[in-house]
Amino acid sequence: MEKQFDYNDELSGKIALVTGGTKGAGKAIAERLFNAGATVIITARNAPENPDGRLHFISADLSKPDGTQKVVEEVLAVHSRLDILVNNLGGSETPGGGFAVLTDEDWQTTIQTNLLAPVRLDRGFLPQMVERSSGVIIHIASIQGRLPLYDSTLPYAAAKAGLINYSKALSNEVAPKGVRVLTVSPGWIMTSSSSRMMERIAESSNSTVEQATQSVMDALGGIPIGRPAKPEEVAELVGFLVSPRADYLTGTEYVIDGGTIPTI
Repeated sequence: MEKQFDYNDELSGKIALVTGGTKGAGKAIAERLFNAGATVIITARNAPENPDGRLHFISADLSKPDGTQKVVEEVLAVHSRLDILVNNLGGSETPGGGFAVLTDEDWQTTIQTNLLAPVRLDRGFLPQMVERSSGVIIHIASIQGRLPLYDSTLPYAAAKAGLINYSKALSNEVAPKGVRVLTVSPGWIMTSSSSRMMERIAESSNSTVEQATQSVMDALGGIPIGRPAKPEEVAELVGFLVSPRADYLTGTEYVIDGGTIPTI
């Protein structure tokens, strides 16, 4: 007899952690998992501007080992386990100008945030998942892992490529032990910060927000679907992948980019 799922309650009883869960896609993912019945913990360096009392917030700098250790210890102390780990934290703050302007510190900071933070959190939470033969880990990477933009995000692209490779290898190790590991690689997402950036570009170039948005899409080589992703669309994919409906999926990278990557 086939399983029957109640999509509105399919994560009932599950404990989930979403890093970078206070804004953008991370916030949308946290809300999506909560709406499916999970108990959701979010973490970031700064508290959310509009706190959601339904979500437990842990303040931590995950780019540092002490930050990841704090999150692991607090989650396990309060809940004794973690069922779903969404490594969403990521970003780039390096300057434009290509390889010559990038310092060791630029590289190290970017790799710590985008690659080593997920590695440390996985290492902290995997033992109890393996012991229970149950758990799902999602790594949020980026299409820059295979479509790098060298001018200002070279370290970010390299770190995300490393994350994709690491995620595949980890899945091969822990899938026989009952833990699923998957990668989601979004293209451009129209978050609130992206919207503000479009407004700044429009103002500085004496153009409209629509024209500014089109200029960024052109810089990416075009988005065939004609627009950036909505945070909720990325969240919906993650919500499916961590659900029982996706029990046979592991070790795969799911690209959600509106067709931006031009190759198969």
